[in-house]
Amino acid sequence: MNALESIFVLLGGLWAGTINTVVGSGTLVTFPILIALGIAPVMAVVSNAMGLIAGGVSGTWGYRRELKGMGRNLARLVPASLLGGVTGAYLLLHLPEEVFHLVAPILIVVALALVIFQPKLQVAIKKRRESAPSARSHDLVMVLLVFIAGVYGGYFVAAQGVLLVAILGIYMRGTLQNANAVKNVLSLTVNIVAAISYLLFAPDKIIWSIVGLIAVSSLIGGFVGARIGRKLPPVVLRTVIVLLGLVALFFMIQKLVAA
Repeated sequence: MNALESIFVLLGGLWAGTINTVVGSGTLVTFPILIALGIAPVMAVVSNAMGLIAGGVSGTWGYRRELKGMGRNLARLVPASLLGGVTGAYLLLHLPEEVFHLVAPILIVVALALVIFQPKLQVAIKKRRESAPSARSHDLVMVLLVFIAGVYGGYFVAAQGVLLVAILGIYMRGTLQNANAVKNVLSLTVNIVAAISYLLFAPDKIIWSIVGLIAVSSLIGGFVGARIGRKLPPVVLRTVIVLLGLVALFFMIQKLVAA
């Protein structure tokens, strides 16, 4: 990459680290940038996921206060995310790349829909809590859904945070801030186990220069997101995410047509 391309990746990583901590969907910032730079889709997913680990660490640390009292939930859910992440990474590395090329546009649409309808999901979560504030958590269902979210995250990464917040907000006791804090831990778990899988079984898919750029900038973004990101207007974040997601969708469809 030249200097200008490196700057774009750095800025994308900074923004992704920030919004991953606050909202989720940071991959819908970095993935379109990498695709626009001509990076092969699977390599883009692998390198991006590894780079965003740093942002996950800083974001999780920034939300450490909201993790107090969440130990029992984490003990149940981290193994589910771990197993889901391994499964998703296995599918990414073992299914033919042609499958990813076909599935990725669909996953982008799903991810964008999650981002767009997140406010409505939050309203539904709030109404559920108000109607049944003392209802017992459906632990088995929650664990199963977190596993499925882990598979999705290990395979594609994008918007798994939004999906997790929706799941945790409905089934886990605590505030939405608690759900967001647990989401950061689970997303980080998925990215770490996926990264280990990439290192062991597909080191040729890793572009280390991209990993380094995203790691440095997302690390800073994670701290920014935990400290001041909550003050950013959600509509601005969602608009940027959706626009960049549409860019990625355009490039993916363009590649399919050209093939």
